[in-house]
Parts: sequence; C-alpha cells; structure tokens
Amino acid sequence: MLDNIKKYHIILGSQSPRRKELLSGLDIDFEIRIVDIEENFPKEMVGVEIPMHIAQKKATAFTLKENDLLITADTIVWFNGKVYSKPTDRNDAKNMLQILSGQTHQVITGVCITTKERQKIFHVISDVHFSRFNESEIDYYLDNYKPYDKAGSYGIQEWIGYIGVESIEGSYFNVMGLPIQRLYTELKHWR
Repeated sequence: MLDNIKKYHIILGSQSPRRKELLSGLDIDFEIRIVDIEENFPKEMVGVEIPMHIAQKKATAFTLKENDLLITADTIVWFNGKVYSKPTDRNDAKNMLQILSGQTHQVITGVCITTKERQKIFHVISDVHFSRFNESEIDYYLDNYKPYDKAGSYGIQEWIGYIGVESIEGSYFNVMGLPIQRLYTELKHWR
C-alpha cells in the first residue's frame, strides 16, 4: 500500500514511542529523527491553532533532501478554553487530572507533512469523556506510570485510560498522539 510515496525517504520527526508504534502500523519504512525545539506558541492562539503551529514549527527545524518526506505532529488537551500540554512535574500532572476528572475534554493533534516542494498541515479532534477519579486513583496512576511526556498528563492506552475513559467521539489513535487513519488518507493522496 501507499505505493505513491515509495519514492520518498520517510522521516518521523518525533521521539514519541506511541507515534513510532502507530506509524509502524502502516507497514512503511521510515526513520526517526529528532530536532529539539521550544514547543511554545503565541499567547493569542487557541484550540486547533496551537498543535498545528507547533507541528509546523517542528517541521521547519529540519533540513530536508530532495526525496525526504517528513511527518511531524503535536498533541494538546483543550478544556474550558485552556491548553493542557505535557506536565512539568507530579503536582502539575495531579492538578491536570483533577481538573479533567468527570469532564469532557478535547484532544487535538496537529500533523504536518513536509517535502521540499510542499507542505500540508491538518488537525484531528477527539472528545474524551472522563469518569470522576478519586485522589487515590490519581496517585496510583502517577506512582506507577509515567505521564510526564503526555498532553493532559495521561495516556489513554494506560491504566487511567482503562478505568477512566467512559467514551470517545472521534479517533482513539488521535488521543494516543497520531490520527493514523487521517494520516494514511493524506499520504494516499499525496502527489
């Protein structure tokens, strides 16, 4: 599949093990390259603008060759007009989970596909409905898992997702960090 992109050298510009796992599921060859950037954004940005801006910012940090095709992405949690990115420490993670407990939030991933000739940026939104967590459940999760590299301080594919996600409207894989079905569709139509 995806014969149309076989002429490209595919690069995943991410250190996320979840994005690596999801892209591997498309059965395409790719390499991982990482360029560190500040994942900041202008204060006036809201919602979908934020992860799209950061995904594009990640892409501009790379120097591409003629046959390179780069995939970069950024995921945020958006709730009550506020962005919840990766937590800075345990207290920040606990606070985020307490805020999101019993609520519905949006997970928004911006994805940027870049070659020397063109660039396509898109986003996918999933609504996640959380049950109410008690403090011991949040502490258990923080003691036994590592949510510090995850937007909103949680991984849906981990224990807290098992016990806390009542329902999702949208892509499950988007909540993991890469809307793989939409990415496949975009790559399938890449010319």
